[in-house]
Amino acid sequence: QVQLVESGGTLVQPGGSLRLSCAASASIFSISVMGWYRQAPGQKRELIASITQIGTTNYVDSVKGRFTISRDNAKSTVYLQMSSLKPEDTAVYYCNSRISTYPRDIDYWGKGTLVTISS
Repeated sequence: QVQLVESGGTLVQPGGSLRLSCAASASIFSISVMGWYRQAPGQKRELIASITQIGTTNYVDSVKGRFTISRDNAKSTVYLQMSSLKPEDTAVYYCNSRISTYPRDIDYWGKGTLVTISS
């Protein structure tokens, strides 16, 4: 059974830092593009960072320069290092695994971890 398990969400003061982790099933990790999404209250879920199997990364503009996505293929784990956190970063953060197949990609999701930025 494929599993994605996020951890690390907590309450942080503005300006602080936090690292999220997502442990994935080894069976899918090496063939997946891994991504972090977030969903703020009343908002749509959005992709904020992704990393390919060979380490190419992409970020949404709102987190560029503040967040860093990385992956440890030996541990089947993807990380999101977040710094200079703002109240608007408050959201549930979801880990995603996307496998490119034909005719359509396959997505797996974690259950999410809550990040709250507040003083």
